Amino acid sequence: MTKKKDIDVLRVTHLLGPNIWTYRPVIESWLDIGELENFPSNKLPGLYERLTAALPGLVEHRCGVGEVGGFLERLRDGTYAGHILEHVVLELQNLAGMRTGFGKTRQTAEGSGIYKMAFRTRQEQVGRAALGFGRDLLMACIEDRPFDLAAAVEQLTDMVERRCLGPSTASIVDAATDRGIPHLRLTDGNLVQLGHGVRQRRIWTAETDNTSAIAEGIASDKDMTKDILSSCGVPVPEGALVTSAEEAWEEARDIGLPVAVKPYDGNHGRGVSLNLMTEADVKAAYRIAVERGGSESVIVERFVVGDEHRLLVVGRKLVAASKGESVWVTGDGRLTVQELVDTQINTDPRRGTTEEHPLNLVEPRKSAEVQLDLQRQGLTPDSVPEPGRKVLIQLNGNVANDVTDLVHPAVAEMAALAARAVGLDIAGIDLVAQDISRPLEEQGGAIIEVNASPGLLAHLKPAPGGTPRPVGAAIVEQLFAAGEDGRIPIVGVSGSRHTALIARLTAWQLQVSGRYVGVACEEGVYLNGRKIARGPLTEWESGQRLLLNKNVESAVFANGTRMTLAEGLAYDRCTVGVVTDTDGHEKLGEFYIDDRDRMFNVLRTQVDVILPDGVAVLNAADDQAVEMAGLCDGSVLLYAADEHTPALAAHRARGGQVVFGRGGAFVLAIGADELATLPAHCLPNDEEECREAVLAALAAGWALGLSPDLIAAALRTFEWKTLAR
Repeated sequence: MTKKKDIDVLRVTHLLGPNIWTYRPVIESWLDIGELENFPSNKLPGLYERLTAALPGLVEHRCGVGEVGGFLERLRDGTYAGHILEHVVLELQNLAGMRTGFGKTRQTAEGSGIYKMAFRTRQEQVGRAALGFGRDLLMACIEDRPFDLAAAVEQLTDMVERRCLGPSTASIVDAATDRGIPHLRLTDGNLVQLGHGVRQRRIWTAETDNTSAIAEGIASDKDMTKDILSSCGVPVPEGALVTSAEEAWEEARDIGLPVAVKPYDGNHGRGVSLNLMTEADVKAAYRIAVERGGSESVIVERFVVGDEHRLLVVGRKLVAASKGESVWVTGDGRLTVQELVDTQINTDPRRGTTEEHPLNLVEPRKSAEVQLDLQRQGLTPDSVPEPGRKVLIQLNGNVANDVTDLVHPAVAEMAALAARAVGLDIAGIDLVAQDISRPLEEQGGAIIEVNASPGLLAHLKPAPGGTPRPVGAAIVEQLFAAGEDGRIPIVGVSGSRHTALIARLTAWQLQVSGRYVGVACEEGVYLNGRKIARGPLTEWESGQRLLLNKNVESAVFANGTRMTLAEGLAYDRCTVGVVTDTDGHEKLGEFYIDDRDRMFNVLRTQVDVILPDGVAVLNAADDQAVEMAGLCDGSVLLYAADEHTPALAAHRARGGQVVFGRGGAFVLAIGADELATLPAHCLPNDEEECREAVLAALAAGWALGLSPDLIAAALRTFEWKTLAR
C-alpha cells in the first residue's frame, strides 16, 4: 500500500496519573505520519506562514530551544508533523481557556514514521477533541485548504466550560497544589477531594465537609437568620414576615418607608426589591418575592441607605470584600431600554452566563425586579428613553469592586460574628453601609443577608483596578493547618519480581505497627488484610479506591509495568518507592518497549514521584535500578542478598543506608554501623526463594521509620501460606 502525506491517529490513551512522560495526566497518541516522514516542515511550502497566521500564539511556545519563539525556530528550520501537531493541540486548548504547556513527541524507531506524542490536558474529552481538531487544522495548513478555526475553538471552549472545574473550585484546587496537597476529582462537577485516605478533606465549590447542613438551612431562612444575628448583637434591619400583599403593605407602613421586600428562604439577592415607596411597588415586589422564593412567606424590612457590600468570611476571618454600585443606562432617543442595556452594560467582558464571568448578563425582559424598577420610572424594557436621560436598571447591581483593604476592623469582626452565629465555616455576608471604613453603628448600616456557598468569582476577578484576593488559599488554610499536606504514607513497588509479595509484606509491617492499611496488587485489593471484591475496575481504579477510603492510614501499591504504560500510577507522589529490577521488556513490544533502556524509562516513573523527604529502595544487584538513585528527590536505600554486591558496598562506604543478607540473616546498616540483625528464623524454611523479596519489603519498612523489632515481629507473624504462587 502506498503511503500518502497524512497523519493517521493509531491509538489514543488517557494516562490518568504519573507516567513515562510527566508527573501529571496526559493524553498519549500514537501517530503514523506516512509520507510526511520525508517532508519536514521546511520542505512543505507555505506551511510556516499558514500555520502562524492561523495560530499566532505559537510564538509563545518555547519548545526545546527554551525561549519564546523556540518552536517557530524549529518550524522554520524543519521539524516533523508529529511534533507540529503536539504544539497545535496545546495552542487550541489554550485558545479554549484551558491553559496547558507540556508536550513531547518521540519516534518509536528510526525511519518508521510512527511517533508517540503526549500532551498535557486538564480534561480528557477536551483533550481528545483538541487532538481531532488539531490534526484537521494541521492537514488543512499542509494542503492549503480552508479550516473553520473559530468554530473549532468555540466548540472546545463550550466543552471547557461544561466539563472542567469551575473557577471558584479551581482556585481552591490550585491553592492546594501550591501547598503540595494532592487532589482527586470525585465527579464530573465540582466535588473534589483534597488529600488522601484518613487525612482527606472535601470541597464543593465554596462548601467543605465542615459546612453544616443545619447552618445552610438557617442561612436560607432569612427570618430565622435575622433573629439569630440580632440576638448576638449584629445590626440587622427591623422587619417582619408576611404572607400576603396586603399584609406586606401594612407592615411597610408600620416600619416606615422606604422598605425592601425579599423571599424569606431566598439566597444571593434573588427576588429582592429595594427602596420601595408606594403601595403598588410593595405589592408588586411581594409577588416577585413569592415567585422567586417559591413560598407565600415574604420578608418586609427597613431599607438601609448605602451601598451593598459582599464580604467573604472563611473560618473566623474576613478574607475579601467587594462593593456594589448602581447600574444605569443613558438614553439616546433611538434605542429601547433593552437595547441600551445590551450595548452599554452587557458588553462588559466581565458579564456572561458561565462561571468564568463574575457578573451576570442583565436581561430586563426576563427580570421582574428590573421591570419593577423601570415601572417606577414610567418605563418598560421596550421604552425608548429620550436623549441624555439616565435610567436606573439595578440598584447595587455591580458587586465586583474590591474594597478589602478599606474594611474597618469592627465591620470585619461583625461579619465574622455573623458567620459564626449562623454556623457557617465559609460565608458570604451581604451588608449595606455608606462607608465600609466606618463601624456600622455610626452610619445605620446593617447586615442584610448571610449566604452559604458564596460566589468567589467577584473576589478572584474584581473590577479593573481591583486586587484579586487569594480566597482559594484562605479556604485551604482553613482545611489544613500549617505544615499539613493531607498525605498518608504511600509505598509503590515496581519491577517484575515478587512485587505482590513485597507489597503484602510491607503492608503487614505497617498493620502490625497499628495502622489501617490498604494494598492494591495483582492479587487484588486488601483493606487491613481483608481482600475485597475488585469488580470490573482497572488496576488504576482499584488503586484510587484506597486513596478515597477515609479509613486508610497508609497505602501500598504494586505497580505493573502495563498499568504504568496504559493508565499511569494511581498516586501522584509516594513516601517510599521500590524498584526490584529492570527486566521484562520482552513482554511489552506492543508498547514499543523493546530494550532495557526503554524499560528503564518506564520504571524510573516510580522513582520520579518520590517525595523530597521520601526514600528510594533499589536493588543493588541491578545496575540500571542503581542508576535510578540519581533521579530520586529523596534519599536512597540499597538492598542485596550479598553484602559484597559492588553497588551496595560502595553506597555503604559513603555512609548510605543498606539492607543485605548474611548467613541467612538480614542486616540493617547505615555506613559501617550495623544497627540490627534479624535472625533467619524470621523466615520460614520453605520461603527461601522469596529471600530477595523479603529484603526489599523489610527495607521498605525500615525506610518508613519502623523499628527493627517491629519488622522482625511482622516477619514472624506474616501468613505466608495465604500468598498466591
